Amino acid sequence: MSTDTAAQSAGSRIMTFTPSKEEFKDFNRYIAYMESQGAHKAGMAKVIPPKDWKPRRTYDDIDDLVIPAPIQQVVTGQSGLFTQYNIQKKPMTVHEFRKTSNMDKFCNPRYVDFDELERKFWKNLTFNPPLYGADVSGTLYDPDVTEWNIGRLNTILDTVENESGIKIKGVNTPYLYFGMWKSAFAWHTEDMDLYSINYLHFGEPKSWYSR
Repeated sequence: MSTDTAAQSAGSRIMTFTPSKEEFKDFNRYIAYMESQGAHKAGMAKVIPPKDWKPRRTYDDIDDLVIPAPIQQVVTGQSGLFTQYNIQKKPMTVHEFRKTSNMDKFCNPRYVDFDELERKFWKNLTFNPPLYGADVSGTLYDPDVTEWNIGRLNTILDTVENESGIKIKGVNTPYLYFGMWKSAFAWHTEDMDLYSINYLHFGEPKSWYSR
């Protein structure tokens, strides 16, 4: 099993895992391994898939995908205490969302390193409210992808759906999220204290906070 262990201690640092192709085939076994290393104690962990693994062959065909209820995230406050108001906007396609995110007032600022980008995020949080395409039912995984397919992870949650016919959106069915510079989601506890799994298909890196 592969873990980047340098300077990592359970409970204090977010751990990064780099499974081999063989290890990546068994989701449940690898999650158990991550727990055995104490990854869950930090609140989150990062998994880097094998280099040649791809959840989707191409993203050239998703421009017409509709984001039914994008929200504008209006933030007020100062000195580390903020309130966010979500204003629902009219439906838009992925193409329209991408075009908007590339406008000068919404695109990433220039920065030298992550620390500078982080400072600019908090300094400008209350200006130019971004859009966030949240809770879009569905998945971008190709149907024939068997490893770590968020649409079917073969966990006990699949049993809830298969044996009881119960679908709980965003819990045992996948959601898609589309963000831009300053799109944010507050610290929270997952439904029923379950784990959450998130895959970044494309775009700029995401930043996470854990406590």
